[in-house]
Amino acid sequence: MSVTSDHVHHGGTSAAGLAATRGFPTLRTPSGPVPQGAPEWNPQRASAMPHHRYRPVHEKVTLPAAERLWPGRRVERAPLWVPVDLRDGNQALAEPMDTPRKRRMFDLLVAMGFKEIEIGYPSASRTDFDFVRHLADGDAVPDDVTVVVFTPARRDLIERTFEAIEGLPRTVVHLYTATAPVWREVVLGRSRAEVHAMITDAAEHMARLAERRRRGRVRFQFSPEVFNQTEPDFVLSVCDGLTELWDACPDRPVTHNLPATVEIATPDVYADQIEYMHRHLARRDSVILSVHPHNDRGTGVACAELAVMAGAQRVEGCLFGNGERTGNVDLVTLALNLHAQGVDPMIDFSDIDVIRETAEHCNRLPVHPRHPYAGELVYTAFSGTHQDAIAKGLAHHRERSREMGVPAARAPWDVPYLPIDPADVGRDYEAVIRVNSQSGKGGVAYLLNVHHGLELPGALRADFSRVVQAATDGSGQEATAGQLWELFSATYLDPAREGTVGLSSWTSEETTPGRHRFTCVLRAAAGSPDADGSCEGGHQGTDGSGRDGEGRYVGDGDGVPGAFAAALAAAGIAVEVLDHVRHPVPGGVVAYVRCRVGEEVVWGAGRDAAPLTASVHAVLAAVNRAR
Repeated sequence: MSVTSDHVHHGGTSAAGLAATRGFPTLRTPSGPVPQGAPEWNPQRASAMPHHRYRPVHEKVTLPAAERLWPGRRVERAPLWVPVDLRDGNQALAEPMDTPRKRRMFDLLVAMGFKEIEIGYPSASRTDFDFVRHLADGDAVPDDVTVVVFTPARRDLIERTFEAIEGLPRTVVHLYTATAPVWREVVLGRSRAEVHAMITDAAEHMARLAERRRRGRVRFQFSPEVFNQTEPDFVLSVCDGLTELWDACPDRPVTHNLPATVEIATPDVYADQIEYMHRHLARRDSVILSVHPHNDRGTGVACAELAVMAGAQRVEGCLFGNGERTGNVDLVTLALNLHAQGVDPMIDFSDIDVIRETAEHCNRLPVHPRHPYAGELVYTAFSGTHQDAIAKGLAHHRERSREMGVPAARAPWDVPYLPIDPADVGRDYEAVIRVNSQSGKGGVAYLLNVHHGLELPGALRADFSRVVQAATDGSGQEATAGQLWELFSATYLDPAREGTVGLSSWTSEETTPGRHRFTCVLRAAAGSPDADGSCEGGHQGTDGSGRDGEGRYVGDGDGVPGAFAAALAAAGIAVEVLDHVRHPVPGGVVAYVRCRVGEEVVWGAGRDAAPLTASVHAVLAAVNRAR
């Protein structure tokens, strides 16, 4: 389906017109006036979007007078996390969980360390009722875990809920009713007083049913659904009334849960609303102030963090943010945000991949590869500048941990572009740096070092990165560590064995300290222009023929590479060794040389169990690369 309109053209085809010619849907390119007073550098024009249909938050709800103390506070302790994956998250699934999937999710939540878990809406469906009974009858709830069940303010549904929880040792019965003006008028068709009376009647019935229970402790929770669009004085009146009715005390507190059911404002507005309740709730020491942000504006995490700064003690949400519309607040992100600030999240995320895979199985929804902390690519850098900084940061971290005498996993973390150590959540460093056409020399060198032990000189890093970029530009795909090694070998190592110039045999001796004599038999492929068996500066083969382009040559120089270069010069191949570096690798040594061969400067590499052989092969590789 395409949306068309007239387009303003300014000396060429409009963006929408271009899109249409390429087979994309056409859009209504903003063509209204540039707002009066807009700076010259901002030529954005008025769009045809019907923004006038919507009201700002201050026209939708009375906001409390801001008494902001929260901006100066810091979160130094994790709130009580309450996952609602099995209820609120479940009702948002196209395929709601059956009992086996629910049980797998419940066991995961318990294993992670959650101590209060919302397990269902037992009056809503037989599946939810049966799962609550499954946990009760199977004695599946650990002694230190409290389960939460959800019910609307209707007597018959409350009774069904209490029937479901019979035998559970510790339960919170969660009562909810929509309280915002639009919901009261459009959905419930009741006045403020009528809604208040309905809530009170339901709460009284809950209290009576709890008193009749033969065993098991019950606490109460109330959610004024759409709290963030409800008049503050009305919410306060309802909550204080329930605190008194349920006779809350510090040993048996009531939970008042204040949802941003549909986000309509910036997170600071929600924090102001929470701080107002925190300051004015009666029997504050007998109330657990809880929040339940959604993510309609994409600010659910920020709303929760600011709400905790404003006085909230408990946060409801889902693993990875599953929920209606754009989702519930994401508990994984919230908790690991605290971890990244040096605050114990009090939940175990040490194997984030198992957590993600379990959630994906139970929800039948994928977790985005760029999800904070848990995404497949979140600890991956493709950008060259990022890779260089990360590689240097990891090296600095290892050195710092050695200096401190502590394991790297315990040393203070300060690595560019990585807010936490990937190992904290069960990731390894092998996937941190991955190479494509956007990558640079740092990432390429890092992977060759980690996987193959190569320590490329800086100039060789730059040289090889150009080779890699050409290859990845051509394929359009990522290059694995194995593919990088194959490309490096083909470019710098293999020419020593496969080029037009080869060594049949060679010997070297140190004639004076630092000076060497290199004697070799060189062979050249037929038609090779230089190594033709001439004996200028050296000695020809015994038959003087240069058979198959092969001849014996001698050269003297500084070090073995320099002496070999002199022997090559005797064969008519002008070579100057500019740089020579070696380092050990498992099973031997790798040598790198940078040579001027004729007018061209090229790199070569050699790998062998013998250091001198590695150096000789590196020079030979450089010569053949130039030829």
